[in-house]
Amino acid sequence: MIKEVLAKQRKNPKVLVENKISFAGPETELSIYDTFEQANRVQLKSDQLLFCGMVSGKKVMHDDTASYESEFLPHESFVMAPNHQVEIDFPDARIDQPTTCLAIEISLERINNIVDRIEQSAPLASEYGQWQYHQHLVHTHHNAQTQALLNRIVQIYTENHQDRNYMIDLAISELTVRLLRHQTRDFIISHSEQLPDCNGLNAALHFINQNLATNIDIEQLCKIACMSRTKFFLQFKTHLGCTPAAYQQQERLKKAASMIKQGYQITQVCFDLGFTNASHFSRCFKQFFSLSPSAFKSRHLSS
Repeated sequence: MIKEVLAKQRKNPKVLVENKISFAGPETELSIYDTFEQANRVQLKSDQLLFCGMVSGKKVMHDDTASYESEFLPHESFVMAPNHQVEIDFPDARIDQPTTCLAIEISLERINNIVDRIEQSAPLASEYGQWQYHQHLVHTHHNAQTQALLNRIVQIYTENHQDRNYMIDLAISELTVRLLRHQTRDFIISHSEQLPDCNGLNAALHFINQNLATNIDIEQLCKIACMSRTKFFLQFKTHLGCTPAAYQQQERLKKAASMIKQGYQITQVCFDLGFTNASHFSRCFKQFFSLSPSAFKSRHLSS
C-alpha cells in the first residue's frame, strides 16, 4: 500500500533531499520523505512527538546530546520526543532507489488523554508507578502488526473517505497505545532484571528471561509469583499485554534477532533458543519481523 502511494507522488519531486509530501488529519499530520541523492547531517526536528517508520533504503541517525548513532532500516520505528533534534545521513540514496520514510506527528495532549484512559482501565502495580510517555528516543524493529497498522494509516490519510477524520483518529490512537505499551513493557522488564524479588510478577518475568529455551510451566510460574492461576494471568496481561507463553515467544524471537545480527548461524540460533523445528522457527520469525531469518541476516550483515 505504501509503495503504491509513493509511486504516484514521486513523479515530480521538488527537492532531492528529504522531499516532503504531507497529508493533514485531525490534530495530526502524515509526511512521507523521499531522498534521491547521498547526503550527510541533515537536521530533523518537530515540536510534536514524531513517529517515523522506515520504508526503503537506509538512514544513519545521530543524536549529539546522547552520543547516539544507529542505522535506521525498513520495518523499524524511530520515535522522537517533541523539540528533540537528530541529524541524518543518507549513504545509499539514489535517484532510481530513493531512501524513504514516513513520519506521523502526534500531539502530547492526545498522548496524555490516552494515558489517562489507560490508567483508569488498567492501572499498574504501585511498584511500577503510572502509565506515562517517557520523552526519549525509541528505536525498535516493529512487528508485523505495527507494519500493518502503518500501511492502514497511509491508506486512510491518502484516500477521500467520508469518515476519514474519524478513522485517522482511531488509527493514531492505536499507534499511540502501541508506543505506550512498548515503553511500559520495556520499563517493567528492566525493573524485573534489576529487582527480581520486588514482587511476584518481577520474579516470574526474571525466571522466564533466564530460561528462554525452556518451555513454560504455568504452575511453576504461579508458585514463583505466589499467585493463583487466575490472578497471575490477569496481572501478566495487564502489565505485559499478552500471555506468558506469547511473551516468552516474543522474547525468544528478539533474542534470535540479536544473535543473528552478531553473525550466529541461523540453525544454531533456532536450537539454542528452544525451537525444535527450523521451519517452524522461520515461520515464527517472519510473522514477527516481516522478514525471514536469512533475509534479516543478509540485511544486517551487509549494512
